[in-house]
Amino acid sequence: MTISITCVDAARAELGEGTIWDPAAQVLWWIDIYGPRIHRFDPAQGTSQSWPAPQHLGCIGLRASGGLVVTMASGFHFFDPATGLFTAIADPEADLPLTRFNDGKTDRFGHFWSGSMFEAPGQAPQRIGALYRLSRAGQITRMVEGIGCSNGLAWSPDGRLMYFTDSHTHLVWAFDYDPEAGRLDNRRVYLDLTARGDVVDGATVDAAGNYWLTVPFKGKVLAFDPAGRQIAEIDLPCDLPTCCEFGGRDLETLFVTTARYRRSDAELAGQTAPGGLFAITGLGTRGLVLPPYAG
Repeated sequence: MTISITCVDAARAELGEGTIWDPAAQVLWWIDIYGPRIHRFDPAQGTSQSWPAPQHLGCIGLRASGGLVVTMASGFHFFDPATGLFTAIADPEADLPLTRFNDGKTDRFGHFWSGSMFEAPGQAPQRIGALYRLSRAGQITRMVEGIGCSNGLAWSPDGRLMYFTDSHTHLVWAFDYDPEAGRLDNRRVYLDLTARGDVVDGATVDAAGNYWLTVPFKGKVLAFDPAGRQIAEIDLPCDLPTCCEFGGRDLETLFVTTARYRRSDAELAGQTAPGGLFAITGLGTRGLVLPPYAG
């Protein structure tokens, strides 16, 4: 089978992220963090819609009762696409003006997660961010601390193994996850990409349990099996892939967001559709649907 890479929405996003497949509507939701906008792509029609956000976005997830759950600069919110209104839930980092929320998604048990990152241009990076879990009951718990840039969040097919990275490192960690107790244990290194100098941005897991990740600045999507052996390497036509998720009717298309990241047109010369949404087919695998946030 031949791998095909197509730009399906030349959105020119400043920082595309947050890919979530909606199996009921058969659409892909994603965001431009700095846009800031929430996007909705319909593969069957080849059309897109978007909504403005009042603050820099972090991530999004579907909500069982309708609409989305999102993180923005001021923490966790609900969003109603029908009205365009955001409703605040809580801001667990209101006392940290140098952080913002970043990567996240729902786990396989209906809880919503989002991590924060240090963002203060011109200042030395600080590992003051954290990873948070918004339970189905609406309780927010800090799950991992001492993070510079939360990324790479994904779960094994049974939901009891969690992957997570700090993009200020070259490591991806694995944790044992007890969803009933809301506890992470046995943190260990799943991938050490130090030798190749790769950092990990957004990621997902396929039905076979393989971990698919984006490598920004190197224009790559990589895949590793559960034992940490590399099984795929895909070169994109632009150098800043940022997040990925399987979607499409059979969950066999890997959608990948990309970024322009405050670069000039001259700096992006020679790249194809930087800041666009790409669809990769012919990978020979299929993804898994994440349930909506149950709260």
